[in-house]
Amino acid sequence: MYNPDTVPVHALKDVHVSFEKGEFTSIVGPSGSGKTTLLNMLGGLDKPTSGSVEIDGMDISKLKDSALIDFRLKHIGFVFQHYNLIPVFTALENVAFIMLLQNRPKEEMNARATSLLEMVGLGERLEARPAQMSGGQQQRVAVARALASEPKFILADEPTANLDSESAMNLLDIMEKMNREQDVTFIFSTHDQRVIDRAKRVIKMVDGSIAEDVTIQA
Repeated sequence: MYNPDTVPVHALKDVHVSFEKGEFTSIVGPSGSGKTTLLNMLGGLDKPTSGSVEIDGMDISKLKDSALIDFRLKHIGFVFQHYNLIPVFTALENVAFIMLLQNRPKEEMNARATSLLEMVGLGERLEARPAQMSGGQQQRVAVARALASEPKFILADEPTANLDSESAMNLLDIMEKMNREQDVTFIFSTHDQRVIDRAKRVIKMVDGSIAEDVTIQA
């Protein structure tokens, strides 16, 4: 039934933005500003009602669901606020799982998962399950998992929100090092000033639009 008091709510309005390889960018703004929606659009988790989302010239918003799932699997890494690890899997199995979905050989999966966990400082926790790890350790497993598919970029939605200060700083150190030494692209949605202070570019969202887009000079 039509309700005259109901009006459309636009989560994003006239947003035009592009990202380059090797960025370390924070998308910031108050709750409801559209930053998580923008991140979800970039990752193909939400589809725009108009406009396009292009990655290397491909409009992913026009892909069918099965093709979009395959594209995300191969090209986009995700780090979520609540880790989203599989409870019954070890750290090694959680990181290897995305490569299992890509049908990679078992030896290759285990070798890469081990290397990534060593890279994030968890080489001695390969067999630990999520319940046996701290929040900071779980989030580092999530970062390693995001890197496992060798994605074009990593989207991180409030990755430090549930971490204490020391764990958050350690995680940021790891991601910043990956960005600096391996040119890994990170795009964050965050309220956390610690993340914002590390960013090379800060995009401020207000009421679904980009209010500021500032590149930080080295």
